[in-house]
Amino acid sequence: MAVVEVGKYCARRCRKACSFVYRVRETYVLHRNDFMSVRLSSSRSLTNTSNSRRSSVRMYGLLGISMGALVGAGYAYYEKRYEQSSSVLNENMGTTGPVLETAPSFKISREVVVPTDSTGLKLTLFQYATCPFCCKVRAVLDYYGFSYNIVEVNPVLRQQIKWSEYKKVPILLAHVEGVYQQMNDSSMIISALASYLHDRDQGLMEVVKCYPSISFSDDDGKLKTDILNRYFLMYRGNIPQDKTNESVLKERKWRKWVDDVLVHVLSPNVYRTREEAVQAFNWFSQVGGWEKHFSAWERYLVIYVGAYAMWIIGKRLKKKHNLKDNVRVSLYDACSHWMKSIKTQGTKFMGGDTPDLSDLATYGVLSSIEGCSAFQDLLQHTSIGPWYDSMKDTVQRHGGRSVMNG
Repeated sequence: MAVVEVGKYCARRCRKACSFVYRVRETYVLHRNDFMSVRLSSSRSLTNTSNSRRSSVRMYGLLGISMGALVGAGYAYYEKRYEQSSSVLNENMGTTGPVLETAPSFKISREVVVPTDSTGLKLTLFQYATCPFCCKVRAVLDYYGFSYNIVEVNPVLRQQIKWSEYKKVPILLAHVEGVYQQMNDSSMIISALASYLHDRDQGLMEVVKCYPSISFSDDDGKLKTDILNRYFLMYRGNIPQDKTNESVLKERKWRKWVDDVLVHVLSPNVYRTREEAVQAFNWFSQVGGWEKHFSAWERYLVIYVGAYAMWIIGKRLKKKHNLKDNVRVSLYDACSHWMKSIKTQGTKFMGGDTPDLSDLATYGVLSSIEGCSAFQDLLQHTSIGPWYDSMKDTVQRHGGRSVMNG
């Protein structure tokens, strides 16, 4: 279809160009005849011959230029249409997390054992201890009472995930049905686990199939991958009794807000100055147990190179996400917006008397900066402290274990 359109487009332009060249030639001949009327008759024959040749050269020159311009325009038109039609690459449409026949080689950094876990799933979380997205997943795992292993990934070298084509964290690996189901993207992992807890009969691997990925090119031509349905829970038409359609939509909306808004105000605040960046990375080292898991040179490389890099990146993120000159104000505004919405409801949590997934997402993201000066400033300038403390307590007590046993 694109080739036919280009042909029609060029044909129309050719007709117009030929008409234009003909009019130019006629005008030229008319003026030439006016001019020739005052020339001597003895030189008229020679001049006519010379001018006729020059006229032909000019005519064919104009026609060649016009045709070249039309061909170039037609090619550009075709390329533009092709580029637009190729903005979505369907070759990876519908792919889900890889299923590994054998376990990759890795060293477990820490084990979290919850005696009330009745799922039988053997979960391994590949993480950075203070990555906001990893903290989201840990909040959900701890709240519901999953047992799981943790592999601490070196944020710079990332040797621990060299086995995976997906090079970001978190990655959750589930040993189920004799194979290893890989799950990528924090929101997808959370939705899949919550869906599985709602109806274990469908099986975790079947749940994962409900979250296919799609590859596409953005406006800058960069290849990106998105996961469909990442904020949707697979209730299969059977919404839990303690939820309504409105509450399901609200939970989904706020979970998306965490990823689209809240998480983007963190880095510019945590790495606001070089001193704050180094302080943050030293805290990351303490929380993640880097002295135990990484060699000395690796730890210092991550702390000082990472801090300097994130200080620079933080400034770019400030501009990219249109944060205020004083980035602290953007952090305060986002958290105040969250707390105002809870206060309007008149409930303890966004989910009501008990947390929902949006509460867990917000808490998880904020817990990633708990040891940073930005978090202390947040507690002093907003009313989020009591809510945060309540969330921390219920997560650490596995407050959602009744769902696990339900």
